[in-house]
Amino acid sequence: MSEAKEKKIFAANWKLHKNPDQTREFFKNFLPEAQGLDCEIYFFPPAVSLEAAAGSLKNSKVKFGSQNCYRESQGAFTGEISAQMVKDLGGQLILLGHSERRKIFGEQDVLIAEKLAHVQSLGLTPVFCIGETLEEREAQQVQSVLEKQIHVGLSKADAKKPLVVAYEPVWAIGTGKVATPAQVKETHALVHEVLLAIGFATAPILYGGSVKPDNSKELLQIPHVDGFLVGGASLEPASFLGIARS
Repeated sequence: MSEAKEKKIFAANWKLHKNPDQTREFFKNFLPEAQGLDCEIYFFPPAVSLEAAAGSLKNSKVKFGSQNCYRESQGAFTGEISAQMVKDLGGQLILLGHSERRKIFGEQDVLIAEKLAHVQSLGLTPVFCIGETLEEREAQQVQSVLEKQIHVGLSKADAKKPLVVAYEPVWAIGTGKVATPAQVKETHALVHEVLLAIGFATAPILYGGSVKPDNSKELLQIPHVDGFLVGGASLEPASFLGIARS
């Protein structure tokens, strides 16, 4: 078992946006408005702003982590991020396998599996990203692509430790395109079935891909949509709060 699905999860992936000062300013405006929210809130700021996030979130229930990490905690790995150091800052989460890591930086499923097991071994929660490209969807390969990403990515994972899965149709990330409710329903059901078959049935499944306040409420009604991984709409407090309030 992974952690039980309870409260909805709203995760903000800031990608390469917001320096430390901008991070502190964001939370200065965001936290007072987020007090009454009955949900889980995660933030993934860029590495340079992790310490600023840690300071801003110290006495709040909001969780944060890094957008990536290496499979080892220390050593001669120039330019990498240590999950142990994120933990030392107070971080509780690591985002892994995002489509931009896969496409731009060539990360393979096997490496992601090693990172994921390492993150779990430190007592942190991996937020494990999966998703197909437009070409793969048009070629009717959605099921085979997602099954491979899940099976290999979780091959070294511990089903008794926390895990969050984030499904993001790659063709809907930052494009303004959103998968139709029917597509989201079908794909989340598929992801749930694959997770169920390998013992990770209770892992929350987030949807990501051009989520905004005006479409979030409808998407949350779909079975097995346990929250969102939000990109551009998480960069402004008002729009991210609008999604979280849905």
